[in-house]
Amino acid sequence: MAFQMLLNFALAFIWMFLSSNYTVSGFLIGFILGIIVIVMMRRFFKQKLYLVRVWAIIKLTVLFFKELILANVQVFKLALSPKMDMKPAFFAMPTELTEDWEITLLSSLITLTPGTVVVHVSDDAKTLYIHAIDMDDVDEAIDDIKNSFEKAIMEVTKS
Repeated sequence: MAFQMLLNFALAFIWMFLSSNYTVSGFLIGFILGIIVIVMMRRFFKQKLYLVRVWAIIKLTVLFFKELILANVQVFKLALSPKMDMKPAFFAMPTELTEDWEITLLSSLITLTPGTVVVHVSDDAKTLYIHAIDMDDVDEAIDDIKNSFEKAIMEVTKS
């Protein structure tokens, strides 16, 4: 991935210098032409195109901001409701992530989402213990986290 990115930047600078266009637009044209060259030469690379991983990172970021907004709205509704009909819960969520930084990222994304916090990671790093401020169905919450954050992290790291 790093080699492909460096190659793309090098091609962009080479284009910029060959065309004597030392502006941002000249660089962007060279960058786009570099992407086209890298796509055409993709069979010579051992890894997938770096654009696949960049796209997965963008999707993860958009997913986080969407979940952040939805969770803020839910917590806002709880705070303004006249009756406090909250059902707080602790639950254990098994994870398929293996790397420490992946688990840390998942824990951070869960904790940064209002209304939930990761309170502990098991010693074998296979289970996250989570507290939620209002929980109707634990299995549904686990499925939501697995199908959103965990799946998106796996797309970023496994692509």
